[in-house]
Amino acid sequence: MLGAILKQLVSTREIPENVRQTFRKRFSDRGLRLSDIAGMLKTTISLLPLAYICIDALDESTPKSRQELLGSLRDIVQGSPSTRVLCTGRPHVEDEVKKYFTNVITVPVSPNAGDIRVYLDARLDGDPEPYAMDHDLRRDIMRIIPEMISKA
Repeated sequence: MLGAILKQLVSTREIPENVRQTFRKRFSDRGLRLSDIAGMLKTTISLLPLAYICIDALDESTPKSRQELLGSLRDIVQGSPSTRVLCTGRPHVEDEVKKYFTNVITVPVSPNAGDIRVYLDARLDGDPEPYAMDHDLRRDIMRIIPEMISKA
């Protein structure tokens, strides 16, 4: 993931010479490691007046990958205080994020019953076996699931 962020940054501007040299040396010697990529990213971001890093679905990464990513992002932010990180994810990763970042702002987002109905309608309309479900079952799905999710 850090490699993808680095690629986005250097594709829009001149690649810093020390990043170019690090890439050539590390890649030809032993291949790139996370610490190499994180270092090059830190160098590149430090040259910017302001940077935003957006990570969607943080909860979908493995716990080990998430720890490595959050640790690297923390180091980048510490080295470049004008860098902002925005992550989305399910609530269970919030405590993990707070271990790495002290000034975390959390914005809880939850779907409303109308959003759930629209989603269910689309999924049920796209069912590859539409005749496997009768009208009563569809009506129950459209009534019960939005109610249950709205209460959660």
